[in-house]
Amino acid sequence: MTQAQFNLEESEIQFLNRFQQYGFRDRDELIRAALNKLRQELENKSLEESADLYAEIYEQDRELQELTESALLDLTE
Repeated sequence: MTQAQFNLEESEIQFLNRFQQYGFRDRDELIRAALNKLRQELENKSLEESADLYAEIYEQDRELQELTESALLDLTE
């Protein structure tokens, strides 16, 4: 595993030192879990923003709506 060095505030160090209270084996595991959670949240936010943009485009594009409705009708026949 690659190592990284970074600076933390005292309150963040205190939080890390309570790793066992949160069910982690060590500080490294806690940090990896936190980074993975942050990455997942950022990816989800990006997907939600993308979905919102597609919904907005769809709402404004009557031709696209008609094409979608036509495709749905073809599927049901």
